[in-house]
Amino acid sequence: MIHKHAFEALDRSLKDILGCHLRSNSKLPFGGKAIVFGGDFRQILPVVPNGSRQDIVNASISSSYIWSNCKVLRLTKNIRLNPQTSNFEETATFANWILNIGEAKVGGLNDGDAIIDIPDDILITDSSDPIGSLITFVYPSIENANNPMFFQERAILAPKNEVVQEINNRLLSLFPGDEKEYLSSNSLCQSDLIHDDFDESLYSPDVLNGLRPSGLPIHKLVLKVGVSVMLLRNIDQKYGLCNGTRLRVIALGKRVIEAEIISGSNIGNIRLFQECY
Repeated sequence: MIHKHAFEALDRSLKDILGCHLRSNSKLPFGGKAIVFGGDFRQILPVVPNGSRQDIVNASISSSYIWSNCKVLRLTKNIRLNPQTSNFEETATFANWILNIGEAKVGGLNDGDAIIDIPDDILITDSSDPIGSLITFVYPSIENANNPMFFQERAILAPKNEVVQEINNRLLSLFPGDEKEYLSSNSLCQSDLIHDDFDESLYSPDVLNGLRPSGLPIHKLVLKVGVSVMLLRNIDQKYGLCNGTRLRVIALGKRVIEAEIISGSNIGNIRLFQECY
């Protein structure tokens, strides 16, 4: 997902540094160091704010002069396709379908636009309430899901934060019990004011609370006992509090949240989180 300019900057920096010891290194990619790139830019492209299709493709590493010196290593075994699993054939069919989409083998020849037929078993046909149908499919009988194992292998992915919030609100309404709200505190730092006659009313708390910057939580966090949450930061890797760790809320205090880890190698451990944002 990194822009090609970042790789090119690293390439030039290593050439300058390593070229001081041996002049021939300044002509080698990355100064002669072996660099391993991970990921698949066909599935997750670089993010170019307000960029067009051409801008995004041009930002990929494959559009850089570095790409001609790269050797592509391909995975030959899908570790998710374990013959011992009960739904092996179903998983293999889905994996092949996804791969064919990435290889542009589905939809026929196209110049960027194509019509792809989605299998009926993964297609939402309810046009009146598609989110409700998706929730019912992924979380059946969620109001009776007291077992933490229920949430371990279930998740809903969404392309935008607005959609995530809508799904969260719908799911939260299905849980029994009272809601608990945790609010952030936003104010304008006085040291950032450039002019003495600056009008602070232009940046009132209501305006600041309504901002949705990427990587920051929303102003009002609403939870219930029993809901599943996911960490988005590496808090304490030793104790399993990493990005992507799933937890189940078991108690909500005034400023402390008690949760049980339900994924990873620390399943069953209880952790306390203090409200501090």
